[in-house]
Amino acid sequence: MKVYPINSIRHLHELLALPKPKHPLISVIDFAKITCFTDQALESVTYGFYCIALKKNFSGVMRYGQQPHDFDDGTMTFFAPNQVVTTQVQDTCSLEGDWLVVHAGFLQGFSLARNIRQFGFFSYAVNEALHLSEDEERMIRSLMADIARESRQTPDKFSQTIIIKQIELLLSYCDRYYQRQFLTRKQAGNDHLLAFEHLLDEYFNSQESEGNQLPGVAYFADKLNLSPNYLSDMLRSNTGLSAQQHIQQKLIDKAKALLTSTELSVSEIAYRLGFEYPQSFSKLFKNKTGQTPKAFRTLYN
Repeated sequence: MKVYPINSIRHLHELLALPKPKHPLISVIDFAKITCFTDQALESVTYGFYCIALKKNFSGVMRYGQQPHDFDDGTMTFFAPNQVVTTQVQDTCSLEGDWLVVHAGFLQGFSLARNIRQFGFFSYAVNEALHLSEDEERMIRSLMADIARESRQTPDKFSQTIIIKQIELLLSYCDRYYQRQFLTRKQAGNDHLLAFEHLLDEYFNSQESEGNQLPGVAYFADKLNLSPNYLSDMLRSNTGLSAQQHIQQKLIDKAKALLTSTELSVSEIAYRLGFEYPQSFSKLFKNKTGQTPKAFRTLYN
């Protein structure tokens, strides 16, 4: 399917039959005042700017990657620039809520231009959306209204700084609410953790791992139908360790077993575990255990 690029906020307003935005780099759109895209060419799009959306009563089906999601009350999604978003086109599509769109150029010169990458939820999939309580939804709607109001004022030397601080506050609240969601959905997180541990065991105990480069977080996240960032954030919330740290810990456990139960050289073990250079393996092993592989082996021989 061909992906249609929407590179500017002005272009988005034109497609939605909205008046020209007050500011070319930021806008808050009221979903109740627009209709969904009905042109088949707009079924899959990329936005050239950040999108933060609070959706309610959405009658369509949205996909990110291959994962569908039906939106009910108080559901938020976040998209970084150039992610592919697919929406099932419907003639009677309707929804409510607020849609903040902000171009990266608006953030230039402020710390948020760098720090926005620290908010992992911009890389979450749609099926990992943020579900708000009624109180949380009221807070988000209030913050969106503040940003909308300020962005529509005649700009002065304080305008951009105030809006940036408002966006930072909005993102901080979303980060807090995601942490709450990880905790309230702890059983789901535990299920993912068990499935992740099973995949790690399966990989390291199979012939697939021998001599092949160790796969990263994305490999295991894909098998769990999760985005890499969501998997890491969920694991960190539940265990204190990121997905990458879990992979490394499993690798070290496997290395210890090989060092103590086989005659393989350190170089052969490094190759079996997917390292191109034995020095890289030895460095990681020492970093995680405080000992070189050879020193560890002597303790058991």
